[in-house]
Amino acid sequence: MIKKTIDAYNNALDLVGNTPLIKLNASVEGFLGTYFAKAEFFNPGHSNKDRIALHIIEEAERKNILKPGSTIIETTSGNTGFSLAMVSIVKGYQCVLAVTSKSSPDKIDMLRSMGAKVYVCPGHVAADDPRSYYQVAKRLHRELKGSVYINQYFNDLNTEAHYRSTGPEIWNQTGGKITHLVAASGTGGTISGIGKYLKSQNPDVKIIGVDAYGSVLKKFHETSEFDEDEIYPYRIEGLGKNLIPSVTDFGVIDHFEKVTDEESAHSARGIAKKEGLFVGYTSGAALQAIRQLNKQNLFFDKDSIVVVIFCDHGSRYMSKIYNDKWMKEQGFFDANHLQDEEVIEYIK
Repeated sequence: MIKKTIDAYNNALDLVGNTPLIKLNASVEGFLGTYFAKAEFFNPGHSNKDRIALHIIEEAERKNILKPGSTIIETTSGNTGFSLAMVSIVKGYQCVLAVTSKSSPDKIDMLRSMGAKVYVCPGHVAADDPRSYYQVAKRLHRELKGSVYINQYFNDLNTEAHYRSTGPEIWNQTGGKITHLVAASGTGGTISGIGKYLKSQNPDVKIIGVDAYGSVLKKFHETSEFDEDEIYPYRIEGLGKNLIPSVTDFGVIDHFEKVTDEESAHSARGIAKKEGLFVGYTSGAALQAIRQLNKQNLFFDKDSIVVVIFCDHGSRYMSKIYNDKWMKEQGFFDANHLQDEEVIEYIK
């Protein structure tokens, strides 16, 4: 008699990492090179932030900083918060999050459904404004005795998580053939950690960061100048910054490409329709950057092996880029980008 065993994971955290690499086809038709998406939405928390949440918390446990029943506090645009809430549930911690109002209602509802206490802060105020989600998180950390502030923008463990996991995965999945990495830069942990690892294996790999109009990262990379005049409101979540995160290793990044809210939204919707991959806003931004670089004839040639990070799942943007009413309100449907039903009417 064959003895049967149960093939199962102990909990959701066992599923973090080892996400698949998926070849892109119709969405990159006519582009120079071959393109692959690192599908980070296959993580159990549906984003790349699962990696840093688990790594930072387990390091805090190893150093005996976290105690049973401790409260974890963080500043987040949504994804890191969800990942922290998930890890907190499994490990038995409380989770308190300061979230920017720019985060989609879907993300905020998800955070609350995962048991997190959520403080929604105005999204278009200076980083040092006491109402900003940076300052609110710091205040909560001071007020809640025994709490631990993750501080992803200035915590080197953010970068380390991707150096130890995502970078080696991409290198192995491409058999060391990768020539370019394209990734959105927010905290900078993902692009810096992956970029550092890839360049340690092959210094010729080009690391391309994606920035938003309204963010200071591209200019700071090029001039080392923090220019407040660069800052203005934009809609993409988890991309760009109005401050300089210390975890961003600008020396690893070869180029920053800025993208618009509108084109990034349509690129994300295009990925869903052309590749069958339901991705988030920053994934659209990353593909839009690739499209622009192809038009400018920069970086890529026919032999390029390009990996683009698709950070999260489209389900977190149902009230935004996948909602026609929201898209209309932003003025994102025009002669260049027709709404589906308008295309039908136009054809008639």
